[in-house]
Amino acid sequence: MGQERALAAIARIERSLARLEADAARPASPPSPPQVDERLTAAHAQLRGKVEAAIAQIDALLETAEAG
Repeated sequence: MGQERALAAIARIERSLARLEADAARPASPPSPPQVDERLTAAHAQLRGKVEAAIAQIDALLETAEAG
């Protein structure tokens, strides 16, 4: 009984190894070009502008606090 289970496990390992070797032998497919989402690009630019404006306001407040 124990030997049968061991042999079955070895057989599964050998089948898995054969699949891995077959996959490794196949050439990799070239990567697909990235998809550009214009809405995402526009939203990113808008958010970046808001963040830059907020940082500029914080910098101005810090300069005012240091000067005053």
